[in-house]
Amino acid sequence: MTKSFRTLDDVDVKGKRVLLRVDLNVPMEGGRVTDATRLERVAPTITEISDKGGKVILLAHFGRPKGRDAKDSLKPVAAELAKVIKRPVGFADDCIGEVAAKAVGAMKDGDILCLENTRFHKEEEKNDAGFVAELAKLGDIWVNDAFSAAHRAHATTEGLGHKLPAYAGRTMQAELDALGKALDAPTKPVIAIVGGAKVSTKIELLENLVSKVDALVIGGGMANTFLHAQGVAVGKSLAEKDLAATALRILDKANAANCAIILPVDAVVASQFAANAPAHAYGLDAIPTDGMILDVGPQSIARIHAAIDDAATLVWNGPLGAFELTPFDRGTVVSAKHAAQRTKSKKLISVAGGGDTVAALNQAGVGGDFTYVSTAGGAFLEWMEGKPLPGVEVLKHG
Repeated sequence: MTKSFRTLDDVDVKGKRVLLRVDLNVPMEGGRVTDATRLERVAPTITEISDKGGKVILLAHFGRPKGRDAKDSLKPVAAELAKVIKRPVGFADDCIGEVAAKAVGAMKDGDILCLENTRFHKEEEKNDAGFVAELAKLGDIWVNDAFSAAHRAHATTEGLGHKLPAYAGRTMQAELDALGKALDAPTKPVIAIVGGAKVSTKIELLENLVSKVDALVIGGGMANTFLHAQGVAVGKSLAEKDLAATALRILDKANAANCAIILPVDAVVASQFAANAPAHAYGLDAIPTDGMILDVGPQSIARIHAAIDDAATLVWNGPLGAFELTPFDRGTVVSAKHAAQRTKSKKLISVAGGGDTVAALNQAGVGGDFTYVSTAGGAFLEWMEGKPLPGVEVLKHG
């Protein structure tokens, strides 16, 4: 897939000022970074450009500030990044103007500089032409390594690609390669597992997937909406009953596209939404009226495992049950372990993404065993929905 993109292999960065868009939007508590995953992801691109003699100028947003706000400064993040990459990272108190120009002007080849939060300027999210021009003055080339922000047409994620020669960083390149293998030109048969609480947030996703995959496993709260639509009494379970017609339309579309839909055939039911609440597995015809479906049952898990065994490629988004509560994480955890095992034995290409999904895979201890795990939430979802991503489109040849 990256054949259609310019990457770092297509440019000599030595002596060049490289505006590198990265995702530094890390979780913080009390001024400290609590999870450095995103910093670790961008480290290879930063160090490669630095080692090749490029001047690395980092552009990133943090939080959703309305103007300048000290609590959303990237300064502590830059300090943490320096620890991750084990080299100094300079910091400038603004991303445009004299402060930024002075800091960039003082750089030597191989230096790394982080500019202040681009969202301190409202023009960033508006993709304002004047703001883009101010940013472009600071660099010779633009490298986008923030797939997680690629669904936004902002100044630093898309606008700069029209002003400067544009390239994909290594993280972006890996993401696009993995996604290409998963849905654009996959090894068939392809199975998708889609879970999570609500159908309403994933209608476009489901409609796109049924035309692309051979089988679609639906789990989590959203499965209850489908079961309800088919006349199953789901008790007090979370279900969007007003979306019954939508669910039936998706089932019809799947049928027409020859995509097998795999819904739960049994469920683990409790009377309250709480960790370790007394629970039992029931067939779908016997869900108690005061019961809540909180996980897929053992027969459903066996069906999901069989579907994974039949597949050559797996795309996963969303948990199969209330995975944040024990023991209702079991369906998600054992299925994730099964997919990881198939991946390790080279029988499966597995790509997963979305916030809850990453958390669930890490909880199962298999985050590192999938072929690729995307840390991009919204961008991963929009890609799965079949939408063009502005920050990716601008990197294409032509």
